[in-house]
Amino acid sequence: MRLLPEPGPARTLALSTLVNTVGRGTWLTVSALFLTRSVGLTVAQVGLGLTITALVSLVASTPMGYLADRYGPRGIQLAALLASAACTAALVAVRSFPTFLVVGMLMAVADAASRGARGALIAGAVPADQRVRTRAYLRAVTNVGISVGAVTAGVGIAADTRAGYVALILLNCVTYLVAAAILLRLPVVPPVPAPAHGPRLIALRDRPFLAFTVLDGLMSVHFGLLNIALPLWIAEHTTAPHWLISACMLVNTVMVVLFQVRASRGTEDLAGAARAARRAGAIIAVACALFAASGGMSTPVAVALLLAGAFVHVIGELWHAAAGWGISFGLAPAHAQGQYQGAYGMGMQLGGMVAPVVVTTLAVGWGVPGWLLLGGTFLLLGLLVPPVVGWARRSRPAEPAVAPVPVG
Repeated sequence: MRLLPEPGPARTLALSTLVNTVGRGTWLTVSALFLTRSVGLTVAQVGLGLTITALVSLVASTPMGYLADRYGPRGIQLAALLASAACTAALVAVRSFPTFLVVGMLMAVADAASRGARGALIAGAVPADQRVRTRAYLRAVTNVGISVGAVTAGVGIAADTRAGYVALILLNCVTYLVAAAILLRLPVVPPVPAPAHGPRLIALRDRPFLAFTVLDGLMSVHFGLLNIALPLWIAEHTTAPHWLISACMLVNTVMVVLFQVRASRGTEDLAGAARAARRAGAIIAVACALFAASGGMSTPVAVALLLAGAFVHVIGELWHAAAGWGISFGLAPAHAQGQYQGAYGMGMQLGGMVAPVVVTTLAVGWGVPGWLLLGGTFLLLGLLVPPVVGWARRSRPAEPAVAPVPVG
């Protein structure tokens, strides 16, 4: 299977994303160490700052998507990348918590603009039947880019000097600029005129869509199972060796890169996407049961159960991601793809914010009953998606499935 799609807008988007996520992976890996060891912030200040910036990004998501619809997604995406480059460079000058907060909030707004514009850009530049497939390619290259960035960051971490951290930050800044340069190859996607009457942020008034967004956001809590709950569970509640934590992460990364595009087949229409969400909930519930069963077992049995759980979990993850893309594109009106993609992203952000507390309390704190409760919750969430999608389809007039034609 190819990592990049066929030549055209989808490949341009994939190449830009690959370059950008190398820098993002570098920053994600090194950020906490830079802010504490070089800037001098406390761990509590870093945590508070990241929470505040996450809230800013969440609130800004839908309005930034609206701007992408009104002024053209390519221009907004380019502006967001350039603003992110400037904010990243400004991190070098951060010396206190207030300045970190200011720079972080500006970065959060730029990130929200980039997410909303990217969704509208895909909707406008790629044929409707290829949108989910394109998102699948972007997720695959994102995993590759972040992995490369994480490895690159290891050089600076090993040096543990301010010069090393600054070099990695400037590398991240350069990736934003290169990603923007690549995006210039993409044809201009014209802005879509707003309706003459009615509210502007219609996504926030679309109750069925918001219901789906909440369900999908709660389902996304499962991402915290692998990178938060499972490491603690393996270390504290099983006899499995600690290196298995990395092995489970590797299973996830490789599977996403190799099979995300294939897993997206059949989710281009709303009915297929809703079925995929239902399957995702069921399969993630099975993964939770496998993780729970590993507690107290002999080492060979625990290792087998944990690896099986990681394998099953990533299958559910692949279906969950593809289902969310198909539904969010399918329910969005043609003139509001940007703001709907921004609103859809709010659910994922909300899930990411509550996941640490939920998964550590239930899976790690409660043990086996907590794992089973989580599994039952994911199963229920998946079962609820098809009726909510049906409600959404009945609540809106049918639109012709004609994608805007890029010009310029």
